[in-house]
Amino acid sequence: MSDVTVAAELKTETKLVTNQLPAAEIMGESPLHHADLISVAEHGPQEGGVHFHERKLMGLLTLRCLPSAEQQEVIKALLGVALPMQPLTSVTADDSPIGKVSIRWVSPDEWLIIVAGEQAFELETRFFEQLTGHYSLVNISGGTTIFDVSGCHVVDMLKKSTPVDLHGSEFPVGKVVSTVFAKSGAMICRVAEDQFELVVRRSFADYLWLWIQDASREYGLVVHH
Repeated sequence: MSDVTVAAELKTETKLVTNQLPAAEIMGESPLHHADLISVAEHGPQEGGVHFHERKLMGLLTLRCLPSAEQQEVIKALLGVALPMQPLTSVTADDSPIGKVSIRWVSPDEWLIIVAGEQAFELETRFFEQLTGHYSLVNISGGTTIFDVSGCHVVDMLKKSTPVDLHGSEFPVGKVVSTVFAKSGAMICRVAEDQFELVVRRSFADYLWLWIQDASREYGLVVHH
């Protein structure tokens, strides 16, 4: 039997096996799925100085461009709010065409856009349909997650984790930085006086969750789901 005949038969067999497989149903799981935060929240402490919540399976997109005036108008129409052009700032719109949208300044030509997970693909599609010119839009949802940390001792906990000056005069509400966090990294945004948002890489999520537990030990940690 020739090699060509054997290859053809193998190819046919592969097709037959593949066609017999049922359609796969893919269910998204957060990086901390294994930690069973629902049970921790229900049976763990209900009072403490630090509160933790994983805002899981959100839609995160990285936009890179040097926007022209025309591009800025299109982007504003798509997002419901203009890009924050001031360094280290952020904006949030609750009434955008696809619901709540938060935009974090990353660098002079880069922004992080945060939307509900089910809206990420729709937003991508609208960008590619309506925005012209030179730009890059990348969906990084699968590689990241968001930790919300808050409470009367949240700043004390964060001081153990990052070299950033978190005093209100230096780090006001709305400020965002990308920095070292617990020997890893995170994008930190102050969303309220005693509430911060940490955008972290999926591969470091478990390590950072363990770190936050340890850093919060003396203040008491309350988990929300």
